[in-house]
Amino acid sequence: MQIGFIGLGIMGKPMVRNLLKAGHELHVYDIEQKYVSEMEAAGAVPEISSAAIAAKCRLIITMLPNSEHVKAAVMGKDGILEQAQPGTILVDMSSIAPLASKEICEACEKKEVRMIDAPVSGGEPKAVDGTLSIMAGGDEAVFEEVYDILSVLGSSAVHCGAIGAGNTTKLANQIIVALNIAAVSEAFMLSTKAGVEPEKVFDAIKGGLAGSTVMNAKIPMILDGNFEPGFKIDLHIKDLRNAINTGNAQGAFLPLTTQVMEILQTLHADGLGDSDHSAIVRFYEKVTGTEIRK
Repeated sequence: MQIGFIGLGIMGKPMVRNLLKAGHELHVYDIEQKYVSEMEAAGAVPEISSAAIAAKCRLIITMLPNSEHVKAAVMGKDGILEQAQPGTILVDMSSIAPLASKEICEACEKKEVRMIDAPVSGGEPKAVDGTLSIMAGGDEAVFEEVYDILSVLGSSAVHCGAIGAGNTTKLANQIIVALNIAAVSEAFMLSTKAGVEPEKVFDAIKGGLAGSTVMNAKIPMILDGNFEPGFKIDLHIKDLRNAINTGNAQGAFLPLTTQVMEILQTLHADGLGDSDHSAIVRFYEKVTGTEIRK
């Protein structure tokens, strides 16, 4: 199948590779030409703009940093809607504000372009493995039409409701992940300060009720002092900002999210915005003067 893919960052590149491996023809675009060239070397067809992709592809996937980037790629100059044919499907897999998804969908509908929002969870490792968790919003018939493509990229793809429901679900996911990393950091700082080896604490509790996918993924990184990004602090700030703004609009009370946001903003100010979000532990290490390491 001929698929357009816009956004070739940490997540986009492995997703393109998996679609290529599955036998699809990929037409790709990114504002960074070096990423386009990298994907061309992997077998994708380079394009000069989002509009150029829309002129050739009836299924287009976007994987971009935030709402304004998706709006520009879809609705802006040389954007998808300049060349998209009626019946084209847009699958926006970016993590953006739910209200932005609705706005973009309304613009698509005027051009008879069908859209679902389908953000993902799992970070770079699961993007590489093709085992992302995909949460989708939009017309269920459109979701079913692209389900086989989503299954190449993820181990699960769940239709969550109308347009914007995918991104609302993703915001809930990001709240849980951020709070989980903070809780793990706090707990392991307690045990370390009390003189208990963090590796033994991990071995003792990972199989119990406190165990989680987040702890299993992040504690080994923390113990190794490895904060190379699978998912950057700055991207988690973006997600929590969208969560807080959405919460304010809906009248939801998010005190813990707001507190973790302050930790992330402090880390950004300390120059750690490009570090993996497991670097939340660095906040606790800075305050206590103690590192959690092997």
